[in-house]
Amino acid sequence: MSKYLGIDTSNYTTSVAVYDSDTDCFVNEKKLLPVRSGEKGLRQSDAVFHHTVQLPELFDRIDFAGIGKVDAIGVSVSPTTQDGSYMPCFLSGVSVATALADTLGVPLYRFSHQQGHIAAVLASCANEKLLKESFIAFHLSGGTTDALLVKPDIDRLIDISLVAHSLDLKAGQAVDRTGLMLGLDFPCGAELDRLAQKSVKEYKIKPSMKGADCSLSGIENKCRSMLDSGEAKEDIAKFCISYIASSIEAMLVELKKQHGDLHVVFCGGVSSNTMLQRIFKDKYNAVFSTPEYSTDNAAGIAYLAYMMNSKD
Repeated sequence: MSKYLGIDTSNYTTSVAVYDSDTDCFVNEKKLLPVRSGEKGLRQSDAVFHHTVQLPELFDRIDFAGIGKVDAIGVSVSPTTQDGSYMPCFLSGVSVATALADTLGVPLYRFSHQQGHIAAVLASCANEKLLKESFIAFHLSGGTTDALLVKPDIDRLIDISLVAHSLDLKAGQAVDRTGLMLGLDFPCGAELDRLAQKSVKEYKIKPSMKGADCSLSGIENKCRSMLDSGEAKEDIAKFCISYIASSIEAMLVELKKQHGDLHVVFCGGVSSNTMLQRIFKDKYNAVFSTPEYSTDNAAGIAYLAYMMNSKD
């Protein structure tokens, strides 16, 4: 039996996963980094500390005695594959993965957090065949609102080119800032989603665009104005999501003009939003996964380790 270990230590979540290539099943354990009520995130030094504390706990949750020896290890080493992409929080996972690979005498493969996100969505919903063709991927999170042209690559498995992005505020930042404004706990995505579903209002948004790039900076001020005017919290939540969805759709329309009618894949925590999924599944047959594999996780990293090891 062939098993592959994945480790991901992002700015939000500590994640460990094992992929069994014989059964095509994942064991996926993760834990959010603790953020005090009312705060918007963590300093990198605090994130590194919490990963160091939480990684042993996640390893304890996985029955490695029953799983047996792993054939290879994958780890996320940076946010993206772009030059200069770096965050100290990923060093926590790299140090553990390197020590394990050296001790076990197995290959260690390094990937970006973004590569892992894309692979997790496709592998978890049996669309991994898309990794062998070109497609457009949207990575929507607290740190990214990126439109990516993804192509198969002999050496790196996935070649990712940034083709459009948000020029200012990111989708996840807009969600969290709106949620905190409404008294929700950070991270606010799931609660804001539930709140928005209670609204019966419909909003016609004219997104702010520059080519295929979008601007989301107007969301926070508009939501603040709506709150000061006494509008219902559920309507404010729905406006926030509607604005993001309209902006992403405008990006996609422009990118399809440039690159053709490619498949569309969504990853990142914001992509688990109910309304966002409904819009893009209905209109564009877009590929989403369950929230477990949309939010930060190590499953995609484990799957990429399997693919790389099989290639070698």
